[in-house]
Parts: sequence; C-alpha cells; structure tokens
Amino acid sequence: MTINIAVIGECMIELSIKDKITTRGFGGDTLNTSVYLSRLFTDNQAAIYYVTGLGVDPFSQEMLNQWQKENIKTNLIQQMDNKMPGLYAIVTDSHGERSFYYWRNDAAAKFWLQTEQTQQICETITKFDYIYLSGISIAILDEYSIDKLIELLETFKANGGKVIFDNNYRPRLWRSQEYAQNVYSKILSYTDIAFLTQEDEYLLWGNDNYEDSIVRSRKLGVNEIIIKRGSESCIVATTNDRVEVPANIIAKQKIVDTTAAGDSFSAGYLSIRLLGGSIKAAIKQGHDLAATVIQYRGAIIPCEAMSNLISI
Repeated sequence: MTINIAVIGECMIELSIKDKITTRGFGGDTLNTSVYLSRLFTDNQAAIYYVTGLGVDPFSQEMLNQWQKENIKTNLIQQMDNKMPGLYAIVTDSHGERSFYYWRNDAAAKFWLQTEQTQQICETITKFDYIYLSGISIAILDEYSIDKLIELLETFKANGGKVIFDNNYRPRLWRSQEYAQNVYSKILSYTDIAFLTQEDEYLLWGNDNYEDSIVRSRKLGVNEIIIKRGSESCIVATTNDRVEVPANIIAKQKIVDTTAAGDSFSAGYLSIRLLGGSIKAAIKQGHDLAATVIQYRGAIIPCEAMSNLISI
C-alpha cells in the first residue's frame, strides 16, 4: 500500500551571486527533503505531495514543472493570481563567505491557509499517513494561519496520522524568541518524529545539551527524537532505545557546499524508517545521503549521484 505524505513548506526563487555572475535557481528546506524522498522511494512505496502557495507567473510554473519531473504530487499546491514566490539572494565574497538577503513579505506560501481552497485541501490532508513540516514552514505564517495549522494537526492526529517535524529555527522570521518557543511547544505536542538540529536548539532554547532537548521533547509527547549534529554522530532516542551512529568522514577538500545537508539527512532517514527499517539503518542512510550532497554545489544534486543509495 502506498504511503501518502504531505510536505508543507515554501520554495523560493534563488539568486546566487559570485564574482559578479548571477545564477538563478529555486530553494527551500522542505522542498529539498521532498525531492530526495521522492528519489529514494521506489515502486510506488510512497506518494509525496508538496503543500504550498505559488503564483501564476513563469517562475511558479517552472517550479511546478520541475517538481512534477521529480514525481512530486502538485495537486495540493494553490496558485494565486495576486501573489508570487518569495525571493532570496546569496552573495559570496572573495573569501568564500556567504551573505543572504530575502524578499518574502508577500510570498504566496504565507497565505495557503487563508483561501477558499484551504478547507478542501486540509480535509484531504487529514486522510494522509504523514505530515512533514519544518520550523520555517510555520515561521512564515501569521498568527491566524498558525492557529489553522494547529487545528489541522489536531484533526490529522485524531484520524490516526503521524506528524514529522524538523526544528529549522530561523530567529529573524519570528517576532520574539518567547513566541517561537510557545509555538514550537504546541507543534511538538502533536509530533511523532522530531528532527532537532543541535545548533538550532541552542538558538531557540538557550542550551546546547542534547539531553535537555530529548527530555523536553519527550515530555511534550514526541516518540522518536533525532539529534542532528553535523559532522558529529547522530543520536536517536525513543521511549525504549538509544542509538548513536558516527557521521561519515569526508575529506575537507571534497566538501563543496553544505547546503541541504540536514534536509537530505532527514530524507535518507525517513526513506528507511517509514518503511519499517531499523533506526541504525535509517541513520546510516541519512549520513550517506548528506555526505554525498555536500560534495556537489547546490541543494539538489544530480539524480545519478545517488545511485548507491537505495530504500528497503
């Protein structure tokens, strides 16, 4: 039976500027995870539905075309004739340091829970097996939309669905740290599987002890807690088990771009775990995919570069 997964988030137009040369692409944390998940699942094991808002402009259409080529379902994406995708620019200086600039205040993705189609889309999602979302998926929403999202999660859980949450905390997107903590706590109370990047946990909660993150998340009801620690070992804590697997060792000269390392790890992990694989095998798949991704430029690497990565 095919697993139905709704991935909620935002994809933006990306301008990459280096040595006075500008290249255009698209970027978004949950979109990156969607693409890699879609590639790793085979033989109709899972259907990945991306949930967002777009415009009717050429950039939005190009996004849709690309996602469909990656076998991502676009049925639940709303196209708004008075909105467009957000835009961000990456400027790389002569020393390789990157700076980011954003234009997203009126981005279509912020309004997907405020349209005439919202109720129907939410009703469809409540019948799915999994919802995947990140801290960024929530941070771009206003308070009304966050309340609507929490209502969706409550109904979804009551119907037997499972929620997967990646903390991806970006302070500049929140009006205050206290408000973000309150919203995160609500989301985690509905979460079954949580991906917690240790650096983001420190920024949000003010401590860098992963044991504190595990205790806090477990008290909120999370059953499976994945602590992502970059080049250090990954730690997964469940009610009955604790598993730790070292990260892959990659020579420094082979690391080209760390963009989407965490997003791809999540996809690798879930491609094993959602099909009943062991936690150890899931962590290994996550490490293997992330280690491959960082050896290529850009968030989405060529599909053929993943030929050594398989699902179960």
